[in-house]
Amino acid sequence: MSKAMRSWRERVIARIRGSAGDRGANSIEYAGIVILVAGIILAVRALNLDVAIATAISTGVQSVLGG
Repeated sequence: MSKAMRSWRERVIARIRGSAGDRGANSIEYAGIVILVAGIILAVRALNLDVAIATAISTGVQSVLGG
């Protein structure tokens, strides 16, 4: 088996087993999601959409419950 083929095989096996070297990415990804969600919440609050969203949800729940 050639050296390139062995290297490719080892990388594929590592990927399948989950040890591909992405260990530090998880905390960075979580931080990015938290920042994104915080930005969405701030935008909703700044545009005063929170009352409209709450009213729409309340109306939807009441229509489902038959109220």
